Parts: sequence; structure tokens; C-alpha cells
Amino acid sequence: MKLLTFAAEGRTRYGALDGDAVVDLSARLPQPSLAALIEAGMDGLAAAIAAPGPRFPLAAVQVLAPLPQARLFCVGANYPKPHPLGGVVKGPANISFFIKHQAALVAQGEALQPPGVSEQFDYECELALVIGRAGHRIAARDAMAHVAGYTVMNDGSVRDWQAHSVAAGKNFFRSGSWGPVLLTADAVPDWQALRLLTRLNGRVVQDSAAGAMFFGIPELIAYISTVTPLWPGDVIATGSPEGTGATQSPPRFLRSGDAVEFEVDAIGVLRHLVA
Repeated sequence: MKLLTFAAEGRTRYGALDGDAVVDLSARLPQPSLAALIEAGMDGLAAAIAAPGPRFPLAAVQVLAPLPQARLFCVGANYPKPHPLGGVVKGPANISFFIKHQAALVAQGEALQPPGVSEQFDYECELALVIGRAGHRIAARDAMAHVAGYTVMNDGSVRDWQAHSVAAGKNFFRSGSWGPVLLTADAVPDWQALRLLTRLNGRVVQDSAAGAMFFGIPELIAYISTVTPLWPGDVIATGSPEGTGATQSPPRFLRSGDAVEFEVDAIGVLRHLVA
């Protein structure tokens, strides 16, 4: 099932995709937001979708960021590839992650904003998971039971700033994106088989199975939950495969007017222009 946060008729709502229609779940369920629905366990979704109530054509709504208050944990160096700052990623000894803030991300169809102080504006397609059940020090063997679903993230990076500060390089205003939907975990029998694609002006520049990660989803959840308890609605972006702009020869960073698409099959496509 594909869930989303959207705006229609002057209100922010959450709903489910049903073909080319958006079922307004916020008019059918007591939870005030998608985040609250996840925390409540997402029970009764099928019955709510079938119940009478408002529906909107997908083309008539504005798709918003799925979880606008979520905590965002982003994993780095998790695929074999040339390192965007030099060298080769061969399989790190330990998991590495950083925090991304919401102001660094835009929603489906919104323009990505170049940093203005650098020409090294890069893209990174990633599979992101959403936590559905809270936990602290979660064992890897139990981790998948804590996953509510999956979404797509573009971990926008400003590489020269990243070289001296990861937090800075990964958090430029409106440099990344995520969405368009949350695909519930029951619709993904094998996350490792999901395929990640990036198209820059129609040309495929990233193409990888999620299973190529060094550290899989269970290990990432176990590691991060050792550092801090994970809460329903938390998001973990799992890293980006080879093909980012910094690793091309010559490097090809994003420029004003570029059209870029980030896709994880079964979930959907994030589309943007660069402002």
C-alpha cells in the first residue's frame, strides 16, 4: 500500500493511492497525520480505504514531504564505489551515519536549490526506511519487525563543503528531496531486490540493487538504535550506489535547468528541476 501526505482544498491531509485516485484517510481515521497513523500501528487501513469518504484525483493534489517532522538518519559509504571525496569505498569496518534536517529536503516536484557558494552540487538516490515500532538496542535479528515501510531519498550533497564538514555538505537548504510515498513493508517481500535508479536529463547515471549495500537494513537499525532509541516515524536513509556526479569522469554536478529523477522500483519516482 502506498501512503502519502498531500494538500487539497486548502488543507494538509494524508491518504492512500488507489489507482489514479488519492483516498483521504484523514477523513476516515482518527489519527491527525501520517506520523500519528504509523505510531498507532496502521491498523484498519484496508477497511478505511473501502469506506465512503473524500477521494481526489492524484493530478489534482499537491504531494508533500511524507513525514515533515521526522528525524532523519543518513548512512554513508554503504555501497562499493569510488569515493566522491577521493579514493574507493571498499567496505568500511564500521557503520557511519549523520543527521539531516528537514529544511534540506523538498517534496515531489519542488525545485532543488543550488547552494550558491559551490559548483559541486551532487545527487544521491537512496532507499530510505521508516520505523514503525519503537525500540532501543534492537537486535539485528528482530530489526525488520520495526520497519513500517520504505520511501525514496535524494541525499543532496555539496562535495567541497562535505570535505571539511559532513553536516554542512549534507544540509544545504533545499538541496535534497524525499517521497513521493511511503510503501508499506508488507508490499516489499525482499528489500534487497529493490532497484535504485537516477536519471539526469533522461540519462541513467545510477543503477543498482539495494542488496549491494555493505551493511543491510537489520544491521543499520541495530547500530543506530544502540546510539539512540528509535521512534515511530524515524527515517533511515541507507546510502547511495555508484554513479553520483562527483565520481563521473569528468565530474558532472547538477546545474540550473537540469531535470533529475530518483526511482526505487515498487515505491515510485521523485522528479525535480534544478532551480
